[in-house]
Amino acid sequence: MRVTALSLADFRSYASADLELADGVTAVVGGNAAGKTSLLEAIGWAALGKSFRGVHDSALVRSGAEQAVVRADVRAAGDRHRTVEAEVRAVGRNRILVDKHSIARTRDLLDCLRVTVFAPDDLSLVKGAPGGRRDYLDDLLMATAPRFQATCKEYEKIVRQRNALLKGGLRDPDARATLAVFDDQLVQTGSELVVGRLALVARLGPLLDAAYRALAPATESIGARYAAEWAEGGTPEHDSVPELMRGALAQRHRQEVDRGLTLVGPHRDEWRLEVGGFDSRTQASQGEQRTLALSMRLAGHRLTAEVLDDPPVLLLDDVFSELDPDRADALVRELPPGQTIVTTAGVLPDGVHAQQRVQVGSGRLVTE
Repeated sequence: MRVTALSLADFRSYASADLELADGVTAVVGGNAAGKTSLLEAIGWAALGKSFRGVHDSALVRSGAEQAVVRADVRAAGDRHRTVEAEVRAVGRNRILVDKHSIARTRDLLDCLRVTVFAPDDLSLVKGAPGGRRDYLDDLLMATAPRFQATCKEYEKIVRQRNALLKGGLRDPDARATLAVFDDQLVQTGSELVVGRLALVARLGPLLDAAYRALAPATESIGARYAAEWAEGGTPEHDSVPELMRGALAQRHRQEVDRGLTLVGPHRDEWRLEVGGFDSRTQASQGEQRTLALSMRLAGHRLTAEVLDDPPVLLLDDVFSELDPDRADALVRELPPGQTIVTTAGVLPDGVHAQQRVQVGSGRLVTE
């Protein structure tokens, strides 16, 4: 899978930009706030239908413009050529075309382009709240099995509707009957999501441990466990998920009504990570946490390539500046083959051999 060309109009600081990309490594070089990350963000948007930086689409539209335009030409396995064109609007609904045909679901983009993003704020995957790790699992689940995008959206909708009902206090029989319907829906959709996550975690664990051992100067092992407080023992077996979830809902109905909040389900679960037997959030060093975050991205990339037999495009956003020389060299050795686009404000490690160098500044691109 390769992005062969990228065209932008009114995207971030770019009034207009066109770039042809090499099949191997492209180094995007420039000072701080020059627009390096914006190039990766545009490629990421063409793959994901959203910013990998978590910002609203309106922030992507250049000041004074009504919409930004992103066009990515993609060559996939089997030498298939696809074109993704997106109108990202400051206000209103975006318009996305694939090969000139409008698509209604962003998950259809996954058939065209997949990316793996390494960014400095990946550290929050380890240090941050459980929601970041849940999002990591769900994004990887959707990348390897796109049908789960519909599952995730449906589950989020059910939780929103159920929360709204709970906040009303269940004052009449109709409300209680509606809650029973939402309970059934939550159990059905939530169980599907949990079972998908459990299968993913089981497959991802060995890849995560191997990636960490390759990157870390020491040989600590990585522990990774899916944790659900509604399950007996904390980690449910696949077959027991619906029964356990339904039982926990029944037990916590009164508490849920008091708080006006759904307290049971995969939206509250955790993926617990340990380094050398210790909680990675609170007892790992900064270097260990950063290495674990890199390992998560490498493991996810390798799993996606393994499942789809077509490695995603690697987007590395200034990651080497945050690493000591040993970890930087180890990451270079572990980077898988395929197209890689890496940004830097300084000098890249010696092991990074760029086929193409793009200088960025003042909203302009110069290929060297």
